[in-house]
Amino acid sequence: MINVLGKRSSLLNQFISEVRDAEIQKDSMRFRRNLERTGEIFAYELSKELTWEKKDVITSLGVAECEILKEQPVIATILRAGLPFHQGILNYFDRAENAFVSAYRKHHKNGKFDVQVEYMSSPSLEGKILIISDPMIATGSSMRLAYKELTQKGLPVHTHIVTILASMQGLDYLKKNLLNDKFTVWAGDVDDELTAKAYIVPGLGDAGDLAFGSK
Repeated sequence: MINVLGKRSSLLNQFISEVRDAEIQKDSMRFRRNLERTGEIFAYELSKELTWEKKDVITSLGVAECEILKEQPVIATILRAGLPFHQGILNYFDRAENAFVSAYRKHHKNGKFDVQVEYMSSPSLEGKILIISDPMIATGSSMRLAYKELTQKGLPVHTHIVTILASMQGLDYLKKNLLNDKFTVWAGDVDDELTAKAYIVPGLGDAGDLAFGSK
């Protein structure tokens, strides 16, 4: 299942417009904060699909029946661009365990590139809910490789893939190579065009550089 939250008017659309805006992007602190705020909104919307249970909570005046998460998810991100986005999700799933994968594009002289994974740190994922985030899904190959790397720590019972901006080509790639009934994709917006160098158009640029400075 693929959910595009930007199809419904909300503050998420305002934050995405600022993330895309070349003038606002000049303020890297605001850019990071907007990534974080979008992560918080995704966490809230995604939480509606998780399993909840009732619990008696003792107040100063009595007992209240409240709903709480039955099980905490594991939240993962792809370094480095994913860090502010991940922080927003962690702000809401503040009891969750965390996982991290480093993936980068290794460019070749012929202009092509391969996605390389160098580092992974994760708790056990066996039978758990996994939320894996990346601000942008361009070709989809980084997300597929990150998931493959993470599953060395066990197979999640369900995986939520969260992105602010995806290309149609990237979503099609995930449909063919990864997605099944154990996956849900959450996207803020979807762009139709992907350049020969695998940049989303109109996109927003390099999220990692905009958040943390040029490499």
